[in-house]
Amino acid sequence: MSRPPLRVVVADDERMVRTALRVILDAEAGLEVVGEAATGAEAVSVVRSLAPDVVLMDVRMPEIDGIRATEQILATMADPPRIVVVTTFENDAYVYDALRAGASGFLLKRAHPEELIGAVRLVARGDCLLFPAAVRALAAAHTSAPPTAPPAWAARLTDREADVLRLMATGLSNQEVSERLGVGPQTVKTHVAAVLAKTGSRDRTQAVIAAYEGGFLMKRS
Repeated sequence: MSRPPLRVVVADDERMVRTALRVILDAEAGLEVVGEAATGAEAVSVVRSLAPDVVLMDVRMPEIDGIRATEQILATMADPPRIVVVTTFENDAYVYDALRAGASGFLLKRAHPEELIGAVRLVARGDCLLFPAAVRALAAAHTSAPPTAPPAWAARLTDREADVLRLMATGLSNQEVSERLGVGPQTVKTHVAAVLAKTGSRDRTQAVIAAYEGGFLMKRS
């Protein structure tokens, strides 16, 4: 029995961009664009109505931007979709704000089709979409001063959970972390769940952001 296709909503104020993304995704088996939005407010409405698996969200849109749209979607849906920020510039301050708001990662508009398809599949299965160097640079640029004390959650991490968090920050998947540490994938999944709970994070991306902002990773970079 075949799985139902992953359902995607594309939100961008440029029609040509929406059309290009739709053509790429609809041509791929197992993916289906079920809706589009041209403004942030429309994105919130469409996503609430259609309940897709993944949203490709432009950060700069009329009415409300992609950051506010991301916040509203995550705050008002019991089972919200994964949101990937689609941006022109990876060092855009909007990107970091969107990640902090709950986006699972970001993708450049100039990304190749296979990168776009891979990103949708990746976040749909619960992995994060991080570009470690870019996220590190964004965190450094947006953290005004290093914390004077480690975050309270850091002391609650076991040594293995701390290792897993550091490897997550390098962009490794659960399978790759499993291979690096020499433990089973299910064990890694358990550690990741513990890291999310202890850092108060919705997903892996937010855990990595928390680690940077708390100084947990900066001191080891």
